[in-house]
Amino acid sequence: MIHINKVQELTGVTVRTLRYYDTIHLLKPAAKSDGGHRLYTNEEIKKLQQIQFLKGIGFKLQEIKTMLDSDHWDWSESLDKQLTYIIEKQHNLKKMEHSLRELINGIEVEGEDEWTAIQKFMQLSHADQDMQTYYRESIFNNEEIDLWKKVPTMSSDEPDSLEWMALLGQLKRYAKDGPHSPSVQAIIQRMDEKRLEDFEEENEFIDKLWKIRMSAAQSEKLGLYPIDQDVLKLMEDAYAIYAAGKESQNE
Repeated sequence: MIHINKVQELTGVTVRTLRYYDTIHLLKPAAKSDGGHRLYTNEEIKKLQQIQFLKGIGFKLQEIKTMLDSDHWDWSESLDKQLTYIIEKQHNLKKMEHSLRELINGIEVEGEDEWTAIQKFMQLSHADQDMQTYYRESIFNNEEIDLWKKVPTMSSDEPDSLEWMALLGQLKRYAKDGPHSPSVQAIIQRMDEKRLEDFEEENEFIDKLWKIRMSAAQSEKLGLYPIDQDVLKLMEDAYAIYAAGKESQNE
């Protein structure tokens, strides 16, 4: 006979859990000592390992009890159902992960203005995904659709996308300094460097995307995160100043 404390040491299952399993009739001890301590044999240890394995792949304790008590349990059907459940759960968790990343990145873009980011994502969450896809395919050709995949997304955890969001957040924080300010010009310079890194020689696509970006209605149709129009105007003005300065240096 194996004392309950020794079972905990051997299996890692706490005494409290073993007592609970006894209470719900999932795993009864073989006997009890004179002092009232639960005692187990190798048979119960084997059943405990089965319980922990089934629990580890997502089955609930009541399901496990039914499975282990039945002599005619359809294991194939049960495992297929469990796999379907886990895949669906993974899908839902992935959607939740994307939403959380979008919200975290949105707060970065909004310069720590949490409520504005939340409101914007509430607006985006009600969008028709199929209509967004249809709209995107109606305005971009096949080559541009491939380029679209390189556009930073709010749910991304890629360093490149995160830098874009950080730059937008910085631009919003320095907006009051105006398009000529060194801080704003430094941000625009880095944005232009990243544009060249990601979309060099793709000016037609970038111009088309920018025109859409400057329209709140078209941006919404495309499913783009709604950047404030005053920030977009600042970007436009600051870039014109940056480009003019860059051109004069090259003369």
